[in-house]
Amino acid sequence: MDLLTCYARMLTIRLFEEAVERLFHEGRIGGTAHTCIGQEAVAVGVAAALQPQDAVTSNHRGHGHFLALGADPGRLMAELFGRATGYSRGRGGSQMMMDVRCGFYGGNGITGGSIPFAAGLALEAKMRGSSRVVVCFFGDGASNQGVFHETLNLAALWKLPVIFLCENNGYAMSTPVKRGLACPQVADRAAAYHLPSSRVDGNDLLAVRQAVAEARQHARAGQGPTLLECRTYRLSGHSRGDRREYRQAHEETEAWQREPILRFAAQLRDQQVADEAALRACQAEVRQQIEAAIRFAEESPLPEIADVATGVYA
Repeated sequence: MDLLTCYARMLTIRLFEEAVERLFHEGRIGGTAHTCIGQEAVAVGVAAALQPQDAVTSNHRGHGHFLALGADPGRLMAELFGRATGYSRGRGGSQMMMDVRCGFYGGNGITGGSIPFAAGLALEAKMRGSSRVVVCFFGDGASNQGVFHETLNLAALWKLPVIFLCENNGYAMSTPVKRGLACPQVADRAAAYHLPSSRVDGNDLLAVRQAVAEARQHARAGQGPTLLECRTYRLSGHSRGDRREYRQAHEETEAWQREPILRFAAQLRDQQVADEAALRACQAEVRQQIEAAIRFAEESPLPEIADVATGVYA
């Protein structure tokens, strides 16, 4: 993935998520959703370091991960609208869609629920002797779940080809990290399982890409998992009903000044990868894609009532 494509993917995530928030407030989409505005560099940095055979597991805030891997914004939006053209045919909604063709093994509504799933995919890869490496996205809050520790222990014992990637966005819903973690640096928890770890600036796409590439090489060499902690910031609320009253205005103002897309655009200009005209053209193209995605979703049919139970298992 070249740098201008990385920029376009980050823009796609940002504008898609902004559209989702707007559409919910307008009552055009039902239910709820958790957007990842401000966390785009982590998703795209990871995708830029992976190979086609690799796999990703996600969490409740997974739209960006899916789009970073090349998901169709129209089909993703259609799923949020509950339409038959969505990735889960309108049945899964925001958290329950996947496409294994691009390596995306779905979101998960259970905090930490994708962590053991990622280890299972990695175990399968090791038993088959494939070259697949699995990346598991989770948040700082999920690192307090027991399944996090159980899975890291097992993955370390079996040297599974998995990268545990914590998007530390500062808050577990409304609980700040300093009030929720006795060990405020999630990466330090790797020491208990003798795993390599590192803390990465999650608003620096190139730093994320480099860290994931190194962890992937480590896994491919048969040396097992790595724990990466990407420090970022959730500029949006926890979900669409969150007014963020637990944060002060100056904190968000400072975070907007450090946000990843403006930062990456400056890097592209400084490195003469793209000038201002090229960046504006990219922005216009992505805006058109998101507008087209909304039209596609709204014009798509609802699922047939007769098929409501098809593909649903309990």
